[in-house]
Amino acid sequence: MSKRVNIIGVGMTKFQKPGAGDDYPVLAKNAINLALEDAGVNYDEIEQAYTGWVYGDSCSGHRVVYEAGMTGIPIFNVNSNCSTGSSALFLARQAVASGAAECVLVVGFEKMEKGALGSKFMDRASAMQFHGETMLRLQEFKPAPPAAQMFGGAGVEYQEKYGTPDEVFAMVSVKARQHAANNPYALFTDAVTVEEVLASPAQYGPLTRLQCCPPTCGAAAAVVCTDDFAKKKGLTEAVQILGQAMQTDQSDSFQDSRMDMVGYHMAQRAADDVYKSTGISASEVDVVELHDCFTSNELITYEALRLCEEGKAEEFIRNGDNTYGGKVVTNPSGGLLSKGHPLGATGLAQCAELVWQLRGQADKRQVKDAKIALQHNLGIGGSCVVTMYRKDAL
Repeated sequence: MSKRVNIIGVGMTKFQKPGAGDDYPVLAKNAINLALEDAGVNYDEIEQAYTGWVYGDSCSGHRVVYEAGMTGIPIFNVNSNCSTGSSALFLARQAVASGAAECVLVVGFEKMEKGALGSKFMDRASAMQFHGETMLRLQEFKPAPPAAQMFGGAGVEYQEKYGTPDEVFAMVSVKARQHAANNPYALFTDAVTVEEVLASPAQYGPLTRLQCCPPTCGAAAAVVCTDDFAKKKGLTEAVQILGQAMQTDQSDSFQDSRMDMVGYHMAQRAADDVYKSTGISASEVDVVELHDCFTSNELITYEALRLCEEGKAEEFIRNGDNTYGGKVVTNPSGGLLSKGHPLGATGLAQCAELVWQLRGQADKRQVKDAKIALQHNLGIGGSCVVTMYRKDAL
């Protein structure tokens, strides 16, 4: 039988611009130590470690875990673009649920360079080949970063379907800054207006620079365990992973939809899997951390996660249903747009935020009476992980 899986400790560093902070081993060590302290667990109680990053050499995961200790445990290295952190968490959950381990560590980290993302290995086939070929077939190429073109093209497709004006996309950035103002871990905390967002340099389709997440450095970690282990540590309640699903691309990602190319149906399938396995519907979710790498992705993901009906994202945004006092608070952390997006750390930073929300530890950004939390972490290449959490008695 599958064992119940709990998050009993989380930690993260303040996210920073490239060049402004520590090297990746220090960032990861700090996040690991915070998670262990939060859990009340010593490193020698950890049976396995799951690590994730995108830009770095092989076995960087070993390097960062060795900062916490060298006990000879299995250490696994995960690299899955922007869904890396949640992919590592997915593996950790499987290990605990199967009974292979009672207590494991998950850590994601990233030391990024300035500027837009790019390929590092130019002498071999690109891992993004199918996505690039689909993009070039479906839309005009412009001198903008490839990721901005892909997600900008998805925004254009949505506009063509529903007539959504550019200002609605900009409103997502305004909301992100409003939320990040209350997050001491966030990179961008200054307020912006719709007019300022729209006046920033154009990228592709409805996207401007202030609607694109920044390259960021940082780390986040979590301690994952069984009920029995949590009870041994004296806990009477913990944040449970109620359900989790990973979906990868199907053929529809490379056919005739730019929204599907960036993971719309992949996210929808993963969310539906979680709703089915938990018996909890989207309408019961109180707080969401979703993958807002660009405002266009946040907008279409409202619908992919069934937080609103298809074609209703504009109404959802204009009514404030995506923020405090609305139907479901999305990205109380400020999201990738304002908190920052250190690729390997993002999924675990989302996890940390939701654990704090469910514990009532989110301070000024606390969602009142938050009971059910949903996480959406997407990586082009591609995979999408959707996770549902709830704080339960042990």
